Amino acid sequence: MATDFYTAALNCLAEPDPARKCALTQSVWSDLQTGQLKIRPEKHCTSLDAPGRPELPRLVAPRELPRRRLHSDAGRAALLHALAHIEFNAINLAWDAVCRFADMPEAYYRDWALVAAEEAYHFGLLRDRLQALGFAYGDLPAHNGLWEMALQTRHDVLLRMALVPRVLEARGLDVTPGMMERLREAGDPESVAILEIILRDEIGHVAIGSRWFDYSCAQRHLTPATTFRALLKEHLPGRVKGPFHRAAREQAGFSAEELDDLETLDRGVE
Repeated sequence: MATDFYTAALNCLAEPDPARKCALTQSVWSDLQTGQLKIRPEKHCTSLDAPGRPELPRLVAPRELPRRRLHSDAGRAALLHALAHIEFNAINLAWDAVCRFADMPEAYYRDWALVAAEEAYHFGLLRDRLQALGFAYGDLPAHNGLWEMALQTRHDVLLRMALVPRVLEARGLDVTPGMMERLREAGDPESVAILEIILRDEIGHVAIGSRWFDYSCAQRHLTPATTFRALLKEHLPGRVKGPFHRAAREQAGFSAEELDDLETLDRGVE
């Protein structure tokens, strides 16, 4: 058993079995809260470019994923499977944020350990709901876009905070209410209840990304809104798509200027 926080975080990242990864993650978060694990900067480790994951699901291009018609168990399972895969990747992303970037304040590492624990909880909720519908995580293909962006941003914590929590994960804030409405129409209140929990927590996760993006900008004497806009244009040209859930994004730390910029980019206006 790991005796320091960073080794424990790396063990979580390396674990391929989803159930074991979730259990380890919850244990590390609990031990960090009780003081059994300490955050010691001199113990900081390096991360993994290929985190632990099971053999299934099979990874494919996004266009190869099944259509999600929600008026059948199979259709709802396809949606929930995609969400479960996002949450599984999000566990790895949170632990990678811990292991990848040294010399951040202790609060940064605590924040991302909390995110990892909540993502593990979300994964468990979705896995159990899939089982209730007669499916298991791994039964359907999935894509690897979230982790691919983790690799593209591995050299710079400012870029990571800008493009992963504040772009890819923030997209969930925009689209989850619509998913919930479609599931209500399909007569699936159990899945709606899970998405309500996920949306609530994901606002907090994106807010953590915003907090440490702003911190990194301040360390470099950069203006957050101007920097965010420049990074989007450089790294995601033409890929910023609305509509945007402004109220949720405001709760998650987006300024009015940043939201206006997103809507401008969505319209293709420079």
